[in-house]
Amino acid sequence: MHFVTVVSAQMARNLYVVAGEHSGDAHGAGLLKALCGMIPNLRIAGAGGPKMRNLAGETLTDWVEDAAVMGIWEVLKHYRWFRKRFDAMLAEICELKPEVLLLIDYPGFNLRFAKAVRERLPKTKVVYYISPQVWAWNRGRIPGMARCLDEMMCLFPFEVDLFSQAGLRTTYVGHPLVDELASEKEDVSRESNLVGLFPGSREREVNRLLPPMLDAVALMIQRGKAVRFEVPAASDRLAALMRSMVKQHAMEQHIKVTDGGSHSLMQKAACAVVASGTATLEAAYFGLPYGLVYKVAWPTYWLGRMLIKVPFIGLVNIIAGRKVVQEWIQSKASAETIASALTDWLDHPQQAAELSAELRSIAAMLGEAGAHARAARVVAEWLNGARTETLFKKNWTKQIYAISCCRKEVENDRWVKQFYTRSSVQSSIGSWMVCTFWVCQNPWGRFMDCSLFLQSHWRWMISCKSCRWAKEPQVKVWKCYET
Repeated sequence: MHFVTVVSAQMARNLYVVAGEHSGDAHGAGLLKALCGMIPNLRIAGAGGPKMRNLAGETLTDWVEDAAVMGIWEVLKHYRWFRKRFDAMLAEICELKPEVLLLIDYPGFNLRFAKAVRERLPKTKVVYYISPQVWAWNRGRIPGMARCLDEMMCLFPFEVDLFSQAGLRTTYVGHPLVDELASEKEDVSRESNLVGLFPGSREREVNRLLPPMLDAVALMIQRGKAVRFEVPAASDRLAALMRSMVKQHAMEQHIKVTDGGSHSLMQKAACAVVASGTATLEAAYFGLPYGLVYKVAWPTYWLGRMLIKVPFIGLVNIIAGRKVVQEWIQSKASAETIASALTDWLDHPQQAAELSAELRSIAAMLGEAGAHARAARVVAEWLNGARTETLFKKNWTKQIYAISCCRKEVENDRWVKQFYTRSSVQSSIGSWMVCTFWVCQNPWGRFMDCSLFLQSHWRWMISCKSCRWAKEPQVKVWKCYET
């Protein structure tokens, strides 16, 4: 690998951050807390959840209750709302012109937002925390991510090569759950007659997953099991919804709904049923024997089946590379299936203990503590101008391919693009070439698409294709030299 370094001397103290789920809110709050300790006068704006808002203040909007939508069908039903929020946030960031945009997970929204910000604010550095799991569902999106992001911060070591090979600067920081859960440990023993129900942190998840859980509770009670059940709610709004559903099923005497306390319940319950997502890793960290449930709209499910490239849905099974946790998906997430599994763990504590030990060993693969601090240092370096831009160059066959457009500066109302390329054909020169182009801007602010091709084995020739919508379709080669 070859790298070229461009040093930036800008000092920055303004950050715009976007997180769209409760897990992202928790991760973002941990990062921002560490970052504010490094840069005391940092001004933060954007969108997130209540934990991030407590740190950032009124300049950050709490939107996770409405933004946390899971599944393509669900997103389409709320497209107008998302479009309105997208446009409002884009207008806000264009007005603020922050030096760094920090995106936390939430790839469906954040990757589109990154592309729009890159086009309108080329000087703003775009940093992504909690790398999208494109290795599971769409690796073809990685080159596009490399064009609109300045740095990716990964949770797992194997992700680094996937992103860096596409020209995207990538840093492994570890999993933030290790930081967040270490302080939540309690010196308690598991209660043999306590079962945890974790239907998720989104309202739509709760509406889909809590009913079969409640039906499973009814079956276990009918069969004479002397068991207590608890359901932790991620917010007051979800707590009210859960209590209403429990009341409708006439289960108030058997099920207790709590405001928060999910991590405490994971350490006390004998076993549980957990919605797919971050909570499954949390349960594994605490060694809670559980089964995973996953239910979405059928169009979303079938589309996901065509896109997902891994055999499992649960993160624990994906990390382990084998089936450790039972996965109850769609129609398999029935009351009978859930009740049978929970009863089996309660009746055979040795099996539950073996699963608990295995889950703890898999959770140990998440890495060491300090992920928030490591991620905060990366963002702080971009804000302080201490982090340099790294231009990654990749060898392609038959034609020169511009992997990344790494700097865009405004001069005389024209955009400067820099491409770093190398011929895959072993010519007499065989050296790296740096080409800088003056490219005209089209009426919608999008950049024209330039292509570079090797016309001869013995010399470099440059040809450019300009956008037909450009006001000035010609492209002028400003500087071309060998290094």
